[in-house]
Amino acid sequence: MNPVIDHIQITVKDMGVAEPFYDKFLPLLGFDIKNKVSAVIEEHDFHVVEYTHPLLAFAITSPRGAFKEDTINRRKPGALHHLAFKAESHNEVDRLSICLEEIGAKMLNKPKIFTEYGPNYYAIFFKDIEGIKYEIVCNKP
Repeated sequence: MNPVIDHIQITVKDMGVAEPFYDKFLPLLGFDIKNKVSAVIEEHDFHVVEYTHPLLAFAITSPRGAFKEDTINRRKPGALHHLAFKAESHNEVDRLSICLEEIGAKMLNKPKIFTEYGPNYYAIFFKDIEGIKYEIVCNKP
């Protein structure tokens, strides 16, 4: 088996806030918004919006009612610390940095080389509208 991820599903705090952000964010990564599907499964207290791409499906999901007031914290056990997407070039990281600012992402840094991760580790870190942390990285010279 090859360690290839089929899909990622992220629980967000508020679907009404998160969905418009992801509608703008995921097309920047090559997802076609026309391939978005949505479902509500009442018996599981579950609303999901899935964005599909030939290489990966990415979904956002509502929290269970019992957890709706919980805060997002990437350092809780079982939580997603952050998710990194691979860019093809430093120029792509730069371009996406500008686009992410335009759609309201909270930028944590300007594009730069993070020598602590490697001599060519060129990346940006940012948070979505609710505080979930992401990264776009190019690890090429």
